[in-house]
Amino acid sequence: MKSRPRAAATNRSRLGRAGLLAAPLALAAFTFGCRLDMHQQPKYKPLAETGFFDDQRSERPVVEGTVARGELRIDEQLYTGKVNGVDAETFPFPITKEDLERGRERFEIYCSPCHDYAGTGHGMIVQRGFPPPPSLHIDRLRQAPPGHFFDVMTNGLGNMYSYAARVSPEDRWRIAAYIRALQLSQNDTMADVPAKDRQNLQAPSAPASPAGETK
Repeated sequence: MKSRPRAAATNRSRLGRAGLLAAPLALAAFTFGCRLDMHQQPKYKPLAETGFFDDQRSERPVVEGTVARGELRIDEQLYTGKVNGVDAETFPFPITKEDLERGRERFEIYCSPCHDYAGTGHGMIVQRGFPPPPSLHIDRLRQAPPGHFFDVMTNGLGNMYSYAARVSPEDRWRIAAYIRALQLSQNDTMADVPAKDRQNLQAPSAPASPAGETK
């Protein structure tokens, strides 16, 4: 007879633990079983077919005339590199020293693997077998307007693919400006240096020999 109270207490303890476990399960069943409208919403996966529209496309075309925020791009020269459909001869904004430095940085990141740091077309990718691009220092490209380089970076040319998704329009112009600086650095003459700066660039003359000393 003395064992019955102990057995009853054990049963109550087990029932208590079962109740503690049942409560979260009941809550989960209510949440996920009875309120599925917010957890399993009807949707289409990208490019999925649908019978709702006549063309069976779940992704709808953009309404004509719609412009995404920040994508107006009414400046033809800035965003296309052209003026009246012709490669721009000028830059769409003043090029500062900071712009050239930014252009150098972007050039070395995106362009030097093929064009190398000096723009001669012998980058590391070319050394490993990729078809070499023309040197940026040939007469044809030295005479090309900056809009030409912007257009090539935007749309690609030959074996070079478009960098429009990787480099912003402003940075493409900065790269074009740095290309022009590279071309000047590899092909300029003393006559191209301002007169006030020539003296600092001229090689120092040899010191005169003391009297009576022979070489």
